[in-house]
Amino acid sequence: MKKILLQLDADSQPSVFDSVVAIDAGVDHLFRHHGMTPAKVASLVHGCIFTRGGDDLKNTAIFVGGSDVSAGEAVLKAVKKSFFGPLRVSVMMDANGCNTTAAAAVLAAARHVELMDAKVAVLAGTGPVGQRVARLCLGQGARVKLCSRQLERAETAIKSFDAQLPISNISAAQTGSMQDLESVLEDVQIVFAAGAAGVELLSDELRKRLRGIQVAIDLNAVPPLGIGGLEVFDKAADRDGQICYGAIGVGGTKMKIHKAVLQKLFETDDAVFDAEQIFDVGLSIEKAL
Repeated sequence: MKKILLQLDADSQPSVFDSVVAIDAGVDHLFRHHGMTPAKVASLVHGCIFTRGGDDLKNTAIFVGGSDVSAGEAVLKAVKKSFFGPLRVSVMMDANGCNTTAAAAVLAAARHVELMDAKVAVLAGTGPVGQRVARLCLGQGARVKLCSRQLERAETAIKSFDAQLPISNISAAQTGSMQDLESVLEDVQIVFAAGAAGVELLSDELRKRLRGIQVAIDLNAVPPLGIGGLEVFDKAADRDGQICYGAIGVGGTKMKIHKAVLQKLFETDDAVFDAEQIFDVGLSIEKAL
């Protein structure tokens, strides 16, 4: 039976990137819908679950994408609400690449530092990717500082985390000044930068001075990068004794995870792949290498 993927995108045009990856992952037919809102979801989901029965349902799946992560989260919630009883199909949420990017970044760090009890800082941690990086690190036993220029924003973000996570291992940190930033990072082993495009969060000078940093990972591909002295293509590059990754250096792993999760959608009819589930797929890929 043919594999059908329903692509739900909140943008004015469906993502070409996500569509290409879906085809490369082996999808036979791709149904692309743009301008998605929660109110539009139910009829589309019902079209998926009422047309194939029994074991055939696993051959239909849903991908939630778009550039707006908050909109994607709302669409995912509406998709899950539209299922009932055994009538459901598997779904993946990766709006703006938030989940696959976060998973790839954390896996990159884990190649060099054992995450259990590792001291981690996530700069611009209140954004969608930053929060997911923090969640995944927490899930692996790390001690995390969620950083923001405004302490209140970091504290609010932490309050939204699932209570099942080891919340005692995460703290809010203010990085509004150079002095604040240096104080926050002085005992950190791993630093992630997940800020907006073209905004430097950690200067080259300060990074070099912070000798405790073992791994630095920047997820911004637009100059200037979020961490000074790194290059966008860095992949485990040794820079001043620190192991460094740029956005494209992380991108290869991200693509492998994206394709692998799309393929897993068609193994069952009831899986939901959000950050943690997508990270688990990445872990299985790493272990197989």
